[in-house]
Amino acid sequence: MINFNSILSKSFLIWTGVFLFSCSDQETKTAEEQAQAPNIIIIYNDDLGYGDLSSYGSTTINTPNIDQLAEEGIKLTEFYVASPVCSPSRAALLTGSYPLRVGIPYVLAPHGISWVGEKWRHGLHPDEATLPEQLKSKGYSTAIFGKWHLGHLPEHLPGQHGFDYYYGIPYSNDMRPETSAKYPPLPIIENDRIVEENPDQSKFTSEFANKTIAFIDQQGSDPFFVYLANPMPHVPLYASDAFEGKSPSGLYADVIQEIDHSVGQIMTFLDQKGLRENTIVIFTSDNGPWLSYGNHAGSAGSLREGKHTTMEGGQRVPCIISWPGRIPKGESAAFVTNMDLMPTLLDWADAPLPSKPIDGISMQSLFEGKTAKSGRTEMLFYSGNELQAFRSGSWKLHQPHEYKMIGDRVGNDGERGKYEKGQIGWSLYDLSTDPGETTNLALQHPELMDTLKLKMLQQDSLLKAGSRKPFVFEGAAPKTGQLWH
Repeated sequence: MINFNSILSKSFLIWTGVFLFSCSDQETKTAEEQAQAPNIIIIYNDDLGYGDLSSYGSTTINTPNIDQLAEEGIKLTEFYVASPVCSPSRAALLTGSYPLRVGIPYVLAPHGISWVGEKWRHGLHPDEATLPEQLKSKGYSTAIFGKWHLGHLPEHLPGQHGFDYYYGIPYSNDMRPETSAKYPPLPIIENDRIVEENPDQSKFTSEFANKTIAFIDQQGSDPFFVYLANPMPHVPLYASDAFEGKSPSGLYADVIQEIDHSVGQIMTFLDQKGLRENTIVIFTSDNGPWLSYGNHAGSAGSLREGKHTTMEGGQRVPCIISWPGRIPKGESAAFVTNMDLMPTLLDWADAPLPSKPIDGISMQSLFEGKTAKSGRTEMLFYSGNELQAFRSGSWKLHQPHEYKMIGDRVGNDGERGKYEKGQIGWSLYDLSTDPGETTNLALQHPELMDTLKLKMLQQDSLLKAGSRKPFVFEGAAPKTGQLWH
């Protein structure tokens, strides 16, 4: 077990060097400043939609602290996650790879649930190099608070993947007996021990933010990496007494505004401790909104569909990156994915890339304002193992597939609505003028269609040929309704 007491015993360093940069003229840094690696905080929210922040166009949800973060850094308007669902998106974030490459293209869950089958045995393989593991080679202290969802067995937990400390839930907050009697009690796990079952979820947002602050407060001169994986606004929704019922727009807005408040608390603490100038803060989401929950779901804005789909609303999400010491303020429509965050952060930390192939591209020059162009021009879109779409430049090609489409039976007040089966044929959209994927241009561009089809299939073939396996637990199954033996 991780000895967290040794981490807590480190003296706290008040960071007094302030980095002063502009996009075109950087002042000379001292040797001490050059040697100081940046602190890193990733705030990864669950099912937050593209249209759920006022800085991204929401007129019903007020997010002043997140908006301030956007004003101080770079707001990305064409940022994609590598999957429209939870576990694969998180695998991509931490490994810099397509979920299919690292063997996690599907959602994980405990034993005994019919749709899970034998995948309850699966988790991220410990041979996969993760962001925290690579950062630890440069002396970083690492912690995760909130939702893990890359394998729930002891052999799968964050301590196997470079995290010094873990406190949170092993998978989504709806995987609990209230949803199905076959689910175990939802656990809070600290490192490798279950310390609470069926916790009060109204405390999640504030508790995980407070633990983030406490962890940072106990660090010494070593840089830190914190992965704050908020379980909200995934259903079931919970807000604390201080926020529930306070928004005129309902419980979903209450939940988002409490997340916004927690961001403000963290930023205020960094300012008070003199850490803000040398701390990278990234705020984003794991996938688009779970639209079938109606008023308990978020919004994809003008984008098409949401979670579970490879439409824009399923995989284009908000992303804000702030580092006052290095990143110029502004908005960017550059094409970036969550796979690109790992190599970018490793560049900034002067940490090594993994020895195995990854799919992320460092965006250091883009984010620092040294170039206006993204190094990424293409991306494959998968639902599980199924290739469904491909983006190249501003063009997005869909090959024929079924998808979950919102119909007339939309959920209300926590009750889930019913999806209808959508069908899409060969389709081509110009996202530069049609981000809502409304006008199929396939018939107008037959030669382009042929070119994109060939590139898509070639890249899919190469990826699948180079894919790796998850870690598969070979032991006996626990009883249904029981997490571990």
